[in-house]
Amino acid sequence: MTSRIETPAVLVDLDLARRNVEKFQAYADRSGLAVRPHIKTHKLPQMAEMQLDAGAIGITCQKVSEAEAMIAASDRITDVLITYNIIGEAKLARLAGLNDKVRLSVVADNAVVVDGLSAFFAKLEKPLAVLVECNTGANRCGVSTPEEAAALAQRIAAAPRLVFGGLMTYPPVGAAAAVQDFMTKARDLIEANGIAVPVITSGGTPSMMDAAEAPIVTEYRPGTYIYNDRSLVERGACAWEDCALTVLATVVSVPAPNRAIVDAGSKALTSDLFGLTGYGHVLGRPHIAIDMLSEEHGRLVSQGEIGLTVGQRIRIVPNHACVVVNMVDEVQIIRGEEFIESWPVVARGRIT
Repeated sequence: MTSRIETPAVLVDLDLARRNVEKFQAYADRSGLAVRPHIKTHKLPQMAEMQLDAGAIGITCQKVSEAEAMIAASDRITDVLITYNIIGEAKLARLAGLNDKVRLSVVADNAVVVDGLSAFFAKLEKPLAVLVECNTGANRCGVSTPEEAAALAQRIAAAPRLVFGGLMTYPPVGAAAAVQDFMTKARDLIEANGIAVPVITSGGTPSMMDAAEAPIVTEYRPGTYIYNDRSLVERGACAWEDCALTVLATVVSVPAPNRAIVDAGSKALTSDLFGLTGYGHVLGRPHIAIDMLSEEHGRLVSQGEIGLTVGQRIRIVPNHACVVVNMVDEVQIIRGEEFIESWPVVARGRIT
């Protein structure tokens, strides 16, 4: 029973997570999309294997250290995309080590990164696949125009020991039309130069059920979909009953009729507001708001009687599941109210 779990604790309902994975995989299969889930949400080899079992072709990582941890923990993880500009001799050496073990690809959005990759891999036998990252409206990384994408693709294709792997984007919510337009133009320009575009990969959980609206895309990289969180419920992407990850907390004080304190603060729920008001949703108690966090305290308030007692346990859907997972050494695997076992979060912690 979950009553035996010490709090605060991160709970993951295995059946809900599997249902979430299988729901999107079925959509992708119907739409002719390959699925390459982003493991930054769960950082668990067991969950990656569940995604592979459902039909995923490989995984996405955001850091070299994530890829190292996942590959070391599972011999079933053999195809990895790292969606980050990688710079520096130390990281490039580790990247080369990964490239010897699995089918690896990375991204780049500028000539400095491309030239650095080529200079390092030119000394090695096995080439590295590099995709051009494109900005389709999120305004984070990515080349700004299809013409820039085509020029960088040519640079990659001509670089010693690099292979052009395709195009990658992480678009804002609801940007399927922008993705379709940008990627079509970029693909046509690249192919006009005699270079094949084997993969066009997009991502983002909030828009994943609209992924087929950009048919130019061949591959999709959802991340948070395996757990879901408050931000996705608020956007209408899922319901509370689809949230596989919750934070279990204990009420440690009820100092006023409309106020209570739990043992889950910023080190359990994260201070990331993610554009929302408050720091999570208390399941089954919509009248309660989590309005303030310190490191080990969470303050719960309500307009009327809060209806909680000292020692009572509550479950909270956090604003942002990915950050919560990265803050804990292990998650508690459950089915409903049944505790199954603890899983160490093997790909967390290291900052590189």
